Amino acid sequence: MRSLFSVQAMSIVVVLSAFGLSTCSPVVADEPANGKQVEQRFQAKDGGQVPYLLYLPTEDPKGNGKRPLMLFLHGRGESDGPLSVVAKWGPPQLIAKGESLPYILVSPQCPKEDSWSSATQQTRLVELLDSLVAKYDADPSRIYLAGLSMGGSGSWRMASDHPKRFAAVVPICGRGEVKDAAAIKDLPIWVFVGDQDRVFQANVEMVEAVRKAGSKRIRLTTLENIGHNSWSAAFASPDLFAWIGQQTRTP
Repeated sequence: MRSLFSVQAMSIVVVLSAFGLSTCSPVVADEPANGKQVEQRFQAKDGGQVPYLLYLPTEDPKGNGKRPLMLFLHGRGESDGPLSVVAKWGPPQLIAKGESLPYILVSPQCPKEDSWSSATQQTRLVELLDSLVAKYDADPSRIYLAGLSMGGSGSWRMASDHPKRFAAVVPICGRGEVKDAAAIKDLPIWVFVGDQDRVFQANVEMVEAVRKAGSKRIRLTTLENIGHNSWSAAFASPDLFAWIGQQTRTP
């Protein structure tokens, strides 16, 4: 993976309040800057807050002035703990290890009492996405969605409800609903799942349903002798990132 991305010097800044931490207190963090992953917080219209990690790439690989954006949804295990645990897996982990990615990377944290598939979290994610696309002038034709486990399920849900928003979707070992197959048949989708995973058959059935709906743009990678953690192999694959970079949404 390091051959794909230049290594960036990363600094982790932890800011502690003199009065102690509170879930109602605003996040104090570094200002966003190219090549850095920093903690941020978004105020949703319903009054809820969405803490998230934000990474800005050093440059636009296509040089058109608008940078692509990736929304990454973590799994259940990363709901419990400080925002920094979101960087345990996936693209934010790559950044934390010193890699660089060509996207604006947005990695929110889901409350442990909720899930990414809930109506509340889906609404907040859309608001967050709209806000950051506008703020950082992201390329609307190159918005990517990826998630693992609970985040994989949330990715299926968001893609099904907003299929025209994304250039590509990578749902890893999550659960989709076959009734949504027709809605996402035109989306480039790459599914990863381990053949020993309890959700293996559900993933196979979902992919088959999307193909039966007419899709020629969905692919399934089955990892042999792998249980639930299929994301480590998925995000270590240069082919995945090369494929993502080839996807552009046509209005």
